[in-house]
Amino acid sequence: MKTHKDLNVWLDSRKLIVVTYQFTKDFLPKEELFGLSSQMRRASVSIASNIAEGSARQGKKEFVHFLYMALGSLAELETQYYVALDLKYTLSIDAVLESVVRIRKMLLGLIKFLKEQEEKNSF
Repeated sequence: MKTHKDLNVWLDSRKLIVVTYQFTKDFLPKEELFGLSSQMRRASVSIASNIAEGSARQGKKEFVHFLYMALGSLAELETQYYVALDLKYTLSIDAVLESVVRIRKMLLGLIKFLKEQEEKNSF
């Protein structure tokens, strides 16, 4: 791996940022600008940012730590989409949930891979 820009999970996370910004612009009411809208935008950016920051760190252990933070931000964003659904700001979040599931699987797969590499190198 050269940089985070070579990771599909980072690329997909960037797409989720665009989807989230569009969603908050088109579907959330103006009174949510500093509430749910702001939280959703920050959480979406945090996913890709943590992947990037972790990949730039010294070791695999630190990278894994930041991937777990990205996973937490992904769970936060997923919850916020459910809140938007519960508040009837949208009728469906199925498409975004597919992205969330895909990104979660990629994050967990990368975490598993890095942990296995770390174990191999410790012997």
